[in-house]
Amino acid sequence: MLAPGFADPVHDAQGTFRAVMDALARPGLIRPLAPFLAPPAPLTRELAAVALALTDADTPVWLDPALAEAADVAAYLRFHTDAPLTDDPARAAFALVRESRRCPPLGRFALGTPAYPDTSTTLVLALDTITDGQGLSLSGPGVRGTVRVAPGPLPDGFAAQCAENRADFPLGVDLILTAPGRVAGLPRSTTVTEA
Repeated sequence: MLAPGFADPVHDAQGTFRAVMDALARPGLIRPLAPFLAPPAPLTRELAAVALALTDADTPVWLDPALAEAADVAAYLRFHTDAPLTDDPARAAFALVRESRRCPPLGRFALGTPAYPDTSTTLVLALDTITDGQGLSLSGPGVRGTVRVAPGPLPDGFAAQCAENRADFPLGVDLILTAPGRVAGLPRSTTVTEA
């Protein structure tokens, strides 16, 4: 039986959209995200909420191997979002990553083009935790001074990958970091270093 989507599709999608946009506008600011969803495993409630709020028939979605191997996840996303699934990360508008440590290098995803930088991939990573504190130091647009945030687990060399991603601005991917009940954003314009 197919798991239900948002109980109140308009209100819940708007709330998720606002939380994600606020997180991307203020990198490192941890926003609450507590959707009332029970998606099929291993899809987390937060990954499902972002997908239901931001994807549609015009946004190809790439699933990491952990999600792609679960037929119920693909059926759930197709039914609730109508988003086409792609096996090629470079063709994805959104990428859902359940096993963040095994995320492919950021450079494997669509980086946009000089004429259309908005055609890049937005990665949505499921993490165990996102807290304020030691881990990553963030600066740049939307950040007053420096912000420290501790998301984890992250892929090896994450800060270096973010530096490479930012080097070609306005090209590059944007990242939405999720953890149980939380979301934070790392747009391509953010300078990320290890704290």
